[in-house]
Amino acid sequence: MRIGELSSRTGVNAHQLRYYEAQGLLEAERGANGYRKYGESAVLRVKQIRHLLGAGLSSEDIAYLLPCAAGEAPELIGCPELLAAMRARLQRLDDQLDRLARSRDALADYIDAAERMGSRTYPPFEDTDQQPVPA
Repeated sequence: MRIGELSSRTGVNAHQLRYYEAQGLLEAERGANGYRKYGESAVLRVKQIRHLLGAGLSSEDIAYLLPCAAGEAPELIGCPELLAAMRARLQRLDDQLDRLARSRDALADYIDAAERMGSRTYPPFEDTDQQPVPA
């Protein structure tokens, strides 16, 4: 099938399909006319890619994982290299969540402190023409 048909069957635009191909995630043969030709398995492969992207994996991660993928969801065969890569990605996400939680807590503390100050201005301005600059 050509790229337009693959696009219609998967709901993924042709530009993205070409990107997947450039990243080594999707393979196409070239016809004598230079057009891409995809096999029937490309539909499943694109669905796998979309699911893995939805899990927050990068195209580099996905290229590594796809050889171990089976089914549309996909199910991933638990080879040691695959598990190590997924655990590393999960750890990076956990680290990001921890940093975000700390930032959120610090911001909430600043807001609470500012609200406790009430209508007082800080720093106090002696010249009534000067006003605090809003953030």
